[in-house]
Amino acid sequence: MEAQSGSGAITIRLLFARYRPNIRDMEGLPMMPGPVYKRFLKTAAITFLAVSAFAQAPPKYDTATEGKVKGTVEEVKIVPPTGGKPLAYLVLKSGADAVQVFLCPKKFLDDMGVAFKADDEIEVTGSKIKQDGADLTLAREVVLKGGDTLTLRFKDGKPAW
Repeated sequence: MEAQSGSGAITIRLLFARYRPNIRDMEGLPMMPGPVYKRFLKTAAITFLAVSAFAQAPPKYDTATEGKVKGTVEEVKIVPPTGGKPLAYLVLKSGADAVQVFLCPKKFLDDMGVAFKADDEIEVTGSKIKQDGADLTLAREVVLKGGDTLTLRFKDGKPAW
């Protein structure tokens, strides 16, 4: 093994030349990421996005807490109002109480040709759950003013959309 130094450059000769390390001068070009590094970054990005998506998934329907609530639509909420995949919620006035009701993705309502508006009289069958400390009803069926029934979930709670 022999080392030479001159004009800031370092040269190292190894006994086994074919096993040379890939070391460059500090003044050289930066190393480009290899295919393994690129694959790792892609996998990490996909994993991050998937975890984020599942973290925002709607809560589970619990058939044990299913009940009916009848009332007047006070407000229709679309969350988020623009972009993404908007979800439809209702604030239902039942006596002195206001009940938050999760319906379904807005696109499903649009596809079914249903639009709720303030002062509509409806009856909701759904599961009462807690989400972020607040009471929320996950709607399974909504009986509309004319007696038509909008089915949003099957009897086992799985979404119909």
